[in-house]
This record gives sequence, C-alpha cells and structure tokens, in this order.
Amino acid sequence: MNKLLIIDGLNLVRRIHAVLPDETDIDSVKARTLAACHKMLQHHQPSHVIAVWDGEQESWRKKLYPDYKKGRKPMPEALHKGLKEIKSALAAEHIYSLDSTSEADDVIATLALKITDNQGQAIIASTDKGFSQLPQNQLTLWDHFNQKAFDLIEHERKLGVVHSQFLDFIALAGDSGNKIPGIAGIGPKSAADLLNKFRTLANIYRSLENLGPKQAQKLAEGKDIARISYKLAQLQCDIPLNINLKQFRYQAGISTP
Repeated sequence: MNKLLIIDGLNLVRRIHAVLPDETDIDSVKARTLAACHKMLQHHQPSHVIAVWDGEQESWRKKLYPDYKKGRKPMPEALHKGLKEIKSALAAEHIYSLDSTSEADDVIATLALKITDNQGQAIIASTDKGFSQLPQNQLTLWDHFNQKAFDLIEHERKLGVVHSQFLDFIALAGDSGNKIPGIAGIGPKSAADLLNKFRTLANIYRSLENLGPKQAQKLAEGKDIARISYKLAQLQCDIPLNINLKQFRYQAGISTP
C-alpha cells in the first residue's frame, strides 16, 4: 500500500524561521527543517514523501476576493532567498519538492485524495485547519510542532458543528485567519446554532421566513458574500499535477542528524 507523507513546505519553514532570533540565519532554518522532516519520516514510515511549496502567481482566491489573506506578513526576504538552498538540502536527503503555481493548499488536497481514492494512505503535515474539510478516511493531518494528529471530534466540538458542515460554517461566520469575510453580524455561535437547526446553508436560505426579522435580513443581504466565502474556503481537489508518484518514493536508510 502506498503511504504518502505530504509536507506543507512553507507552513513548516515559516514557523521554524519565525522563532529564530536572527532572521538571516538560513543555515539554522535548513538544519531544523531537515531535522523536522527526518522526525516525521521516522514516525510515519511513508513509502513516498513530497514537499509542496506555494508559487509566485496570484491565487485564484485573491482574484475572486482581493482582501483574501489581507494583512498577512510577506515572507522575510532572507527566507525567500534561502528557499532554493533549503529545497536542495531536502532533495539531497531524497525529499523532493513540488512547486505550485500559486497556493499549495489545492495541490496538497489533490495529492491526498488521489492517494486515498486509490486505497492508499496520506499524511498531510501542516498546521492549516483548512485541510480539516477533507474526508478523513485513510487521511491523517499531522501537526509536527505539537507532535499530534488533528482531532476531528475535538474540532467539531469546538466549532459546534459536524465535519460535513465545516464549509457552510465558514460561509456564515467567516475565517479571520484567512480574511474570509462570512456574513456581517453572523458570528461563530449564530452560525453553529443555525446549522444545528437547519443542517445546511441551502436549508437556511430556504427557511428565512422561520427566522427573526433581523437575522433573516442579515442572511438575505449577505447571501452573495456567503457564496464567495464558501468558495474561498473550499479546497480544489482536481488540480492537474503532471507528476509520477514514483518520483517521490522515499529511499529509506538515510542517516538522521
């Protein structure tokens, strides 16, 4: 059985870089990134491994909604310049990279589902909760920094909705981390209450006459932004990849630092 470890490259190295006292110390970033990858390889024992990186092109999400991820700090210049060296160091350890044209998230989602749809196992190493919308069958979301797998049950409890409602929840309440707006005046608690009562976003909009006038008005006025928010949050799982999985077979037996 194929078992693919998918490393969200920038998610890993930017978090490693952020805690270093000297932001120009790319050698430390490289060393810590290699150590992190070796630790994940040892823990998960995959047959294949791939590091996926964001590209330079503007995301389709940014084109749809210009304020998407607005205010997020740009990548530090030293780290941007050092990425090629980091990727080369990973390749020397048989951890090969795939560069997306824009955001890596859709490529990662496509890779994961291609593996699980063909009876394989996938591990996504990332702290990005956006991957929680993916089917959990044969898929593990791994938080390297906390050394634990994503807990779907706990996340459902935290939001107050079930897995199948995650995107509808964001359509209503938004996602402040990614600057996905949601509907003005509909917060997380209201979104959860509405979805617990009506189950889906479509049902909510078919039932506006059963709501209080103020809430019904907010929902009616926010219908278009709810649709946009849903699209922004939804991972695209059919990105053309043009790769052969054999390229990313992991050769065990490398020395660990």
